[in-house]
Amino acid sequence: MALRINLRYLERDDLTLKGELPVAELDLDLRDEMIRPEKPLVYELLIQKLDDNLLVRGRLFLPIACECVRCLKAFEYELDLPEWTCLLPLAGEEKVTITSDSVDLTPFLREDILLELPQHPLCKPECGGLKKP
Repeated sequence: MALRINLRYLERDDLTLKGELPVAELDLDLRDEMIRPEKPLVYELLIQKLDDNLLVRGRLFLPIACECVRCLKAFEYELDLPEWTCLLPLAGEEKVTITSDSVDLTPFLREDILLELPQHPLCKPECGGLKKP
């Protein structure tokens, strides 16, 4: 159940999408034991067709279960992209793949989510690490 946009709906008017996408559908392939996305991605998007492009704007929110790299405490990191924007060309050399009149947004969501994940998750910036016995 990837996040697909049917281009026929955009012939009449802009399209608004709200919902959740299971994290398994994002196929994040994380190999970091300290970061575990377990809850679904919440999205609220406005899609517009502008000439030979799709403009997708909106909010992406993904709560992520993490372990602090200093003290190993479990905490939740909130990946929030309140003004996410993506311009997808429908023509030209870099055009997106269109399958059955639909464009799959999932690879673009995945890429931006991976770029926003914390490199070294910390429960708080001033975390002093494990307590010495």
